[in-house]
Amino acid sequence: MTAIEFNYNISQTSKALKPFAVRLTKDVEDANDLLQDTMIKALMHRDKFTDGTNLKAWLYTIMKNTFITNYQRLVRKRTFIDTTDNLHYINSSGSVTYNLANSQFAMEDINNAIGNLDENHRAPFMMYFRGFKYHEIAEKLNIPIGTVKNRIHLARKDLKSTLSMYAD
Repeated sequence: MTAIEFNYNISQTSKALKPFAVRLTKDVEDANDLLQDTMIKALMHRDKFTDGTNLKAWLYTIMKNTFITNYQRLVRKRTFIDTTDNLHYINSSGSVTYNLANSQFAMEDINNAIGNLDENHRAPFMMYFRGFKYHEIAEKLNIPIGTVKNRIHLARKDLKSTLSMYAD
């Protein structure tokens, strides 16, 4: 594979890597940095790629390993070791206490948003949320399956716009 073909294939594959990077980092900016680091490493180590193998899998592996390395480096950097006689870690995660206030507020907002949905949209959405299949909802509510799908779609779209503050 020529350098031009390799660069072209990498640029085409990089679009598929973005969701994986976001899933790893949980932050769009960090995901962009991870994607950029992955592309740089792939270009620098082009000679290690074997023709005929899966380029996408190779790039996913580079990204995963880069993320793990960066995470380990960050943990080491943030850990302060106390050199006094007690020899304990100041940043130890065992001493961290979390409260659930944010998640309680979020759940209240979600329940309010669902409660504000039009009843025609809320009923199929809640049935789908509880695990009913489209055809079961259609039979139960006595409406066509296409209408069920449309109402669930509209309910999800409405909830997404109402709860946009939780998008990140």
